[in-house]
Amino acid sequence: MNSILLALQFFTSLPVRKELPLGKKEVSGMYMALPIIGAGIGLLLAGTAYVTVEFNSFLAAMLILLVGLIATGGLHVDGFADLGDAFFSYQEREKRLTIMDDPRLGAFGTLSLLILLGLKIGLFIEMLTLPHSWVLLVTVPILSRAAVVYYFTLTNTAKQNGIAYFFKQHFLRTRMLVAVSTISLLVSIALGVVYKSVLLLAIMLSVMVFAIWLYRRFTVKHFGGVTGDLCGAFIEGMEVLLWFVLIVYFSFAI
Repeated sequence: MNSILLALQFFTSLPVRKELPLGKKEVSGMYMALPIIGAGIGLLLAGTAYVTVEFNSFLAAMLILLVGLIATGGLHVDGFADLGDAFFSYQEREKRLTIMDDPRLGAFGTLSLLILLGLKIGLFIEMLTLPHSWVLLVTVPILSRAAVVYYFTLTNTAKQNGIAYFFKQHFLRTRMLVAVSTISLLVSIALGVVYKSVLLLAIMLSVMVFAIWLYRRFTVKHFGGVTGDLCGAFIEGMEVLLWFVLIVYFSFAI
């Protein structure tokens, strides 16, 4: 229970007003609980889609987006905006990390944020026309958070301080990887069963593995490793990527 409360405390806007232990068992459990948190957020998105089924598609998509932002407290989109500001500053690695820590939002961060939110609205509009769209709204937040555990676990921290560095010293790597691997496989299988497609299962897992590898290379090269902001940006980017892949898959009736 402490692990789930920690995940809610650090990765959602739900106010958990309780001092919780941060030992290896709890921190590891927190990361293993992330896909469960993703499922909860996905159910909120799906529920919003169900309630707004009679609305025009743009309004429904806006409300789905708003519910997602409220559920996460905007933590992940903030990381995406910080990544945009830092990367497009074209500064040295240390300066980029300093820019990411700056609470002020710059022009490139604003542009990155607008592109991200615009893409999500467009994807939601398209998804609302697909069969069993609620399945896609639930599964992608689960998979994106399972993937971020892989990314975080396999990547050294960019700084020798901060919350990401602290968590890196307090987790059980093998247990976390086994847990999220199992969850990712089961969710992908369920997706393939719902849509009666083994190919969809293979596509989703392949895209996830490639995205983790590519993003890891990108962040190590330009930032020296992982940070909390980069994890948040990864979750947002992975959600957009997986929803886009699904829409392309169904659009071309592969």
